[in-house]
Amino acid sequence: MEAKPTADAALAPPFDSLGQLLPSAARRWAGRTALVTDERSLTFDELDRLASRLAHALSARGIGFGDRVSLMSQNRWEWIVAYHGVLRCGAVVNPLNVMLTGEELAYILRDSGAKVLLASGERLEAVGAVLGSVRSLERVITFDDLGTQSESFESLLASADDTPFEPVSVDPKSLACIAYTSGTTGHPKGAMQSHLSVVLNCAYTATMHVRTTDDVVVTALPSAHVYGNVVINSTWMAGGRVVLMARFDPEGAIRRIEQHGATMFEGVPAMYATMLATPNLAEADLSTLTRSTVGGQTVAESVIDAWEARTRAPLIELWGMTELSGLGSTHALYAPNVHGSIGVVLPGNELRVVSTEDGVTECRPGEPGELVARGPLVTLGYHNDDEATAEAITPDGWLHTGDVATHDGAGRFFVVDRLKDMILTAGYNVYPAEIERVLIGHPSVALVAVGREPDPVKGETAHAYVVLAPGSATGADELIDYCRQRLAAYKIPRAIHFVDQLPTTSSGKLMRRMLRQSAAPLS
Repeated sequence: MEAKPTADAALAPPFDSLGQLLPSAARRWAGRTALVTDERSLTFDELDRLASRLAHALSARGIGFGDRVSLMSQNRWEWIVAYHGVLRCGAVVNPLNVMLTGEELAYILRDSGAKVLLASGERLEAVGAVLGSVRSLERVITFDDLGTQSESFESLLASADDTPFEPVSVDPKSLACIAYTSGTTGHPKGAMQSHLSVVLNCAYTATMHVRTTDDVVVTALPSAHVYGNVVINSTWMAGGRVVLMARFDPEGAIRRIEQHGATMFEGVPAMYATMLATPNLAEADLSTLTRSTVGGQTVAESVIDAWEARTRAPLIELWGMTELSGLGSTHALYAPNVHGSIGVVLPGNELRVVSTEDGVTECRPGEPGELVARGPLVTLGYHNDDEATAEAITPDGWLHTGDVATHDGAGRFFVVDRLKDMILTAGYNVYPAEIERVLIGHPSVALVAVGREPDPVKGETAHAYVVLAPGSATGADELIDYCRQRLAAYKIPRAIHFVDQLPTTSSGKLMRRMLRQSAAPLS
């Protein structure tokens, strides 16, 4: 069964700032269920009222236009209410990764100039000791009861005015969010996202994937991540329902798809690989799914094929980044779904593949180069970092993404890998994602990641870290031979390391730089 567009989905969103998103949805679909978590289900009207109360509470405490408010917790309904309440009173949201260390948290709070932090009790107990060093921070509000240590989110809402809070009028091109990217070296950079860029990204995503009022979307993507944010808000633009998992686990995801009759599942490649390797998948009823999406990292075509065969519905690849407020490209639902391709650029924007040597010359079809983007989705720049902004964005507006890609000359793009992850072995360029796509095709491999290791002769070599599927006993020699039949000699991994799990970010992306720590010491 395919999703069918409705009249509601065809309407352009009647707003141009994020603070207007929930009020608009509540006017159109007041009594429809908008959000389902393990703790609570909320209609559009209930969400809107809660966000309004929070806006009143923040405004009464002196928070208004342009003030920075940070959010830090796992997925939960309170985070969603806080996000929309902050935006409604004209403040700027600073979504935080739950995996931040105390030192990283303190840096971001200082750099962003955060006045308020709303966080889970779990995170405050873990990293809250650093908060005293942040001079700009005036108030800490916790989603959980921590006694006298901080202000309670529940009491804050209970004491707030219950009259509707009219969203503060803002310029659509003004700052809405400062989202810090996790760098491999140095401090994280705060990508500044405008109201326009986020609203457009959600609207274009809803359109390309044909979201409707009939959709029920199951996701465990972190709300603080741009992919998770777009999944939630683009669904609400069309009046659909979001079933939000606090954390991903394969059995739980499969159970929720069945329980809620989900029409969509949205996640990163590792989520699909682990669900496919889960024994209870064989008995699961996934017949309500009409499409799924996958992004965040390159995905093996074998994973796409297996998921589509199991669900009888398309798995749509997409590509994006924090600096684009979410997606930059994807396939339209009713267009050809070319496996291995990240699709076409979102409307009103541009993508090109340019030479990695000069950053300007456009590459021919099939020729690898760096993917660059231009248009209204591109970040306003990096907060307090003009040098990084100038390095990333050219004077004529092209954003250097750091992704190696090709194009087919017909508007479709194909990501090869991250430029910084490329392995230079004996003068040859080796892309970890290419090796990963081969190894995940082996029936005994549940998850795989490839990293670099120094080599006295070749400079660097590729090492593969493999999580075997349940019940498998495949050896390293068999996997090396499997690669030898499918890859050029210089691309074959020098070693296979069997591990119980792979290091990932909070959004489920593989952290290749941490692979060495996941295995026994290398000889």
